[in-house]
Amino acid sequence: MQKNIAIIAGGNSGEYEISIKSAEVVQQHLSRDKYNPFLIVIKGNDWHYCDKDGNKFPINRHDFSLDLSDSIIRFDAVFNVIHGTPGEDGVIQAYFDLLNIPYTSSGVTTSALTFNKSYCNKVVRSFGVNVAASIHLHKHTEYKTEDILHELGLPVFVKPNNGGSSVATSKVSKPEQLLSAINLAFKEDDEVLIEQFIKGREVDCGIFNFKGKMMAFPTTEIITKNEFFDYEAKYTPGITNEVTPADIPEEIDIEIKATSVDLYQKLNCKGVVRFDYIFNEEGIWFLEVNTVPGFTEQSIVPQQARVFGMTNEDLFNMMLDNIL
Repeated sequence: MQKNIAIIAGGNSGEYEISIKSAEVVQQHLSRDKYNPFLIVIKGNDWHYCDKDGNKFPINRHDFSLDLSDSIIRFDAVFNVIHGTPGEDGVIQAYFDLLNIPYTSSGVTTSALTFNKSYCNKVVRSFGVNVAASIHLHKHTEYKTEDILHELGLPVFVKPNNGGSSVATSKVSKPEQLLSAINLAFKEDDEVLIEQFIKGREVDCGIFNFKGKMMAFPTTEIITKNEFFDYEAKYTPGITNEVTPADIPEEIDIEIKATSVDLYQKLNCKGVVRFDYIFNEEGIWFLEVNTVPGFTEQSIVPQQARVFGMTNEDLFNMMLDNIL
């Protein structure tokens, strides 16, 4: 008997469109022999499903059921594809925990911690992993740009502390650029993270714990024509070359995979997670962890899974098998 699966997508951040694209790919590749998928779009208080004729049906948020007029759909599991809030920060996880509906992503505490870049960096640093020096600002924080420059130097990255896809992220190379970069980031989030620039090569690694078996996917090196791997570089064809498997020294590849597995376990991650690093002559440097990575055809984790020997159908079905 088919299981009813809610593929949740959208969200309340600048990653809305990417989330929708990821969800459409997941819906396309889920096995219809096992699963009956429904793409549920969530934005603010608007939670709905659209059928093939474009008819819109609201979700009953009291129990996360779907009334299709002729039947009421109750979901056996949730495939979470919301990048950003409320899908990656623990908010929607708490809701589904209350309803006792299983979901494919990490739990409340892990999601909340890893979504907050500053707090996550502090925890990861406590595990002995290199993390760039940084300053964490809140909207109510009083700060002086000259103090920031004195402590971190230039260049620095300025980004929303709770966000993804490099939305509202800037690389600052001149003192006069800093204030406008901070203001831009504050338009996206109430918290801003300013990080010291670490020169090196960027490498990403996907990790999947499938029924107790840890899988480290082939690493991917990010080579972009832009100054850094910004939103345009991530989603505009031709700007970035993503090389999988990464053409890097074997010892670096091993260290990145081992560190990713270790962090996955220590942070209590679940499902498919992507870890991002910079490496240089000093070693590897942790950038961030993505507990709801992209699943479009061009996204990094599906690329890695294909090199690993998995089709999209394999990957997405295994993610649901893991929680059912």
